[in-house]
Amino acid sequence: MVSPLASAAPQPSALSKLLDANPAPPTSPHPSHLHHLALQIAHNLRYQHNWTDVRLHFHVQGSDDAFPRPLITGLPPQRLYVHPDEQIALLQRQKDEGKTGMPEVHPEREWVLPTHLREKWSLRRFGEVFDKVSLVPPANGGKDVFGEKVNGYMANGHAKVNEWRTTKRLLLATLDDDSTIVYYIVHDGIVKPRQN
Repeated sequence: MVSPLASAAPQPSALSKLLDANPAPPTSPHPSHLHHLALQIAHNLRYQHNWTDVRLHFHVQGSDDAFPRPLITGLPPQRLYVHPDEQIALLQRQKDEGKTGMPEVHPEREWVLPTHLREKWSLRRFGEVFDKVSLVPPANGGKDVFGEKVNGYMANGHAKVNEWRTTKRLLLATLDDDSTIVYYIVHDGIVKPRQN
């Protein structure tokens, strides 16, 4: 007699359920492996790094012009990048108010470029992505992956614009074969180095 536990099929993982629940749209110009890569990175951002309002984007907003691959936007739990001039202004304001340390700054929506470690990236390929993204990711549009409500850092459906955000940037998310994901901030062009 076979034990009921031995014959039961294993339950699908949370990631498998996400992949099954979010097939590539029929109008997507991207191959399914790029769609699955984007979903795997979106899952990591949401459940390992606590991002909210995670969305997949296949086309430039308001256009039929396709991105080179599916891109992700979302809101991290804290700001990922503070411009060096903004940092100086914030610290000066703290000093003027008799306070010390860096004040809390609101997070900003970010673009995320899903990649795999085995891919070869060139400046031209990065340029193709930067040519299509906006300075600030849209607060609406795209496909809402996790069915969440838009968070409070929005105004009338548009992300609040930080006056110091003057250069396009994205978070390069690189997946390895063992499911490890590393993240790097990449700017479009040369930027002033951060102050420590």
